[in-house]
Amino acid sequence: MDITLIKTFLEVVNTGNFVTASERLFVSQSAVSLRIKSLEENLGLPVFIRNKSGVTLTPAGTQFLRYAQTLLQLWEEAKQQVAVPEGYKDILVVAGEYGLWSRLLIRWLPLMEEEMHDVAFRAEVARPDRLTRQMVEGSVDIAVLYTPQIRPNLHVEKLFEDEIVLVTTDPNNNGLDQSYIYVDWGEEFGAFHATHFPEYKHPRTTFDIGPITVNYLLNKGGSAFLPKRLVDPLLDAGHVYLVKDFPQFSLPVHVVWRDQIKIELITTAINTLKLTVEKSLSGKLPPPYWQ
Repeated sequence: MDITLIKTFLEVVNTGNFVTASERLFVSQSAVSLRIKSLEENLGLPVFIRNKSGVTLTPAGTQFLRYAQTLLQLWEEAKQQVAVPEGYKDILVVAGEYGLWSRLLIRWLPLMEEEMHDVAFRAEVARPDRLTRQMVEGSVDIAVLYTPQIRPNLHVEKLFEDEIVLVTTDPNNNGLDQSYIYVDWGEEFGAFHATHFPEYKHPRTTFDIGPITVNYLLNKGGSAFLPKRLVDPLLDAGHVYLVKDFPQFSLPVHVVWRDQIKIELITTAINTLKLTVEKSLSGKLPPPYWQ
């Protein structure tokens, strides 16, 4: 059976309609319809009941769902295993949100390489919904996220609270002004921001990736809410200043992994990740590249 049909089926199940599924798969709605029709012809039974509000699974579709998930996981695992570079026994696919690679995950990967000499690695960056989907499909083994989704066969463990503080390039700045840069740290941060700073509903400049905001801030000047662990070296060097007596926000950071991973791989990966987190929060990481 064409693996594309299975991926399309699972995406329609996850989204509940053909329109959103087509957007996530980057194909037309008619292409999704044709794929589902082809799948139903192969199975000899309908898998969805179509209605105005979307689709629901038929009894046959419900039965097929479990097998579809297993088939996709086996396919992704097979692709990984045949892609293991010569001289290595396994490959581990690690991933994280954009805002967690700088000053954290980028330091985690070398520790894993030191501890697992016969393992190759592939690192990926994506948004949390895509990473969760990749983990369910089996193409990502372990990921670090702010907002994980609870799914079958995925394990979630909280790592730490990422403290988000207001920093500025102007030592005389004691609040928000026209140079303020809004960083989208998710829905909870949006609610926090709306409660504490209702007058700044529509800032002039908005970023949705924290590390890029740091570079912009250093070049352009201004203020922004950023993770303290990320800007600590800049605070120490006097490149930015902490705006004191100002509301702060924290985001919980989680590690998520698939239960099909070898126990020795996941144990070492999580242990080295926790060690990296400890070093990051205690200021024991090596200096960043800009120093």
